[in-house]
Amino acid sequence: MFKTRLLSGIVLVILALIVIISGGYLTLFSLLGISLIGMFELYRVFKLEKTPLARVSYSMAIIFYVSQLFGGFIDPMAMVMFFLILLMFVYVFAYPKYSAKDVMAIFFGMFYVAVMLSYVYQIRVLENGVYLAFLIFICSWGCDTCAYCVGVLIGKHKMAPVLSPKKSIEGAVGGVVGTALLTVIYTSVFRTQMGLDTRSIVVLAVISAVAALISMVGDLTASAIKRNYDIKDYGTLIPGHGGIMDRFDSMMITAPIIYYLAVYFL
Repeated sequence: MFKTRLLSGIVLVILALIVIISGGYLTLFSLLGISLIGMFELYRVFKLEKTPLARVSYSMAIIFYVSQLFGGFIDPMAMVMFFLILLMFVYVFAYPKYSAKDVMAIFFGMFYVAVMLSYVYQIRVLENGVYLAFLIFICSWGCDTCAYCVGVLIGKHKMAPVLSPKKSIEGAVGGVVGTALLTVIYTSVFRTQMGLDTRSIVVLAVISAVAALISMVGDLTASAIKRNYDIKDYGTLIPGHGGIMDRFDSMMITAPIIYYLAVYFL
């Protein structure tokens, strides 16, 4: 299992490098594909993956991503209202086939997966976006690795004993500190290319630390949903890791955090 997980991880890193460095259409449509698969996996947990409600959500995700090619011509609030109205149409005219709980699950999934992952692309199109985008991976996958290593070595106090008994407070601290250090190393290496001064490196390290801390909430959120529905993994697409939702859960919440903090503080 470890060998399979390691090999899959290496392939994922290589694919991530290709997708982020390439930018443009490849980045956008790769993220759209990942989002659609992730939404399908999440809706499958709710037993709604092939319903008209889900099809409306998939269609809205496609429209939303395509709009990014034109600078996001869809006003976010207009999209929220239009999406909700479409779901209400299905809910009303198919009544009593679906419950209000089903509508809310579909609504949640669209924003939790598709919209939040889209910030990877939105970061990529920023100035220095090709470098900033890799902070998402540092803050999610890097944090996971650092937290795991520190937790195994010195972890004693449980962070969420009921939800995730293996995660410790010491591991969480190690993940945050490790992410900040990785960011300092990474930004120092590419300091000239990014045009950074010492202040900017410190700011990015703090941004990464905050994003790493919040990424744990994303990871635990995905775990909580699995616990609620008594499943082990969201899928089997990635050998040794599970599905898209199992591997990209923390990234979904990390990307928008890094985007907004970078825009406002850099």
